[in-house]
Amino acid sequence: MPNKFNAERRHHIPKMRHFVRNWPEYESGLRNRGSLTFWVTPQAMQLWPAQARSTPGGQSIYSNQAIQTSLMLRLVFGQALRQTEGLMRSIFQLLEIDLKAPDHTTLSRRSMTLKALPRQCALPAGPLHLLIDSTGLKLFGAGEWLQEKHGQKSRRSWRKLHLAVDASTGHIEASVLTSQDVDDPSQVGPLLDQIEHKVASVTADGAYDGEPTYERIVQRDTQIDVIIPPRVTAQPSAQFEAAPTTRDNHLLMIQSLGRLEWQEAYGYGKRALVETTMGRFKAIIGPKLRARDPRGQQAEANAAVAVLNRMLSAGRPNSVRTSAAAV
Repeated sequence: MPNKFNAERRHHIPKMRHFVRNWPEYESGLRNRGSLTFWVTPQAMQLWPAQARSTPGGQSIYSNQAIQTSLMLRLVFGQALRQTEGLMRSIFQLLEIDLKAPDHTTLSRRSMTLKALPRQCALPAGPLHLLIDSTGLKLFGAGEWLQEKHGQKSRRSWRKLHLAVDASTGHIEASVLTSQDVDDPSQVGPLLDQIEHKVASVTADGAYDGEPTYERIVQRDTQIDVIIPPRVTAQPSAQFEAAPTTRDNHLLMIQSLGRLEWQEAYGYGKRALVETTMGRFKAIIGPKLRARDPRGQQAEANAAVAVLNRMLSAGRPNSVRTSAAAV
């Protein structure tokens, strides 16, 4: 039941809404996401037969581009491997193209051999402003049901996906899939190692606070701005008075002005964009990994990153905030 005390004197803040300025372009991009020709591109079909050949008495050999395209179609339309095989065959039949679709066993086997997949992201003109965070992905199986019903502890629980997102474009620039017991700060280095572009800043939440994180970023480039809020129990370093570190300066400013002032001064609010990316991942791809083998799970996560980046490249809303009274 709502509280009626001081209702007349209570300050009511109007709900903020967003107005999309480029709606025609954005709407066209949304339609393209469901187009089969958007995913099976002419470039992919050109590379498809270039490396595909049939050995005597053996199976066809497909290019990595063909395997990646099939994996992306599987994730976009939520199909199993056999249904993905049928979908690819029907596309080639409708287009009247003499190409073979990889069967489901080939997709499963080849996905475990793919070392890296193109992330389909366009680099910005200037340096990257990275937003780093992680989320959990469940593994496909009956692990939770077995644990609840019979008290059995399943070996298949969940994986942790670490992402580095560019704040200006929203593209996922780097990703790492680890086991559930791997801590977040230890993956800052592997994420930065995947990025060849110049990095201007790294923003993350308090879970990444600690000198090891700062040291790893400084090893990459001493000019990178580290925007990580210190924990509530954080203490200054030993050389605080003689040579304060970046973390010491953050801690001093928070103690003198407060966390809200610190967040506004350093633009910490943009970190919400990486949480939005996590939500897009689970809404479009799903909260589970279908592959059973860890190598296949890594390939599935990489294909999912390529799917999200291509969707974002098709059309991104240019929205501005406006009050309810102005709509």
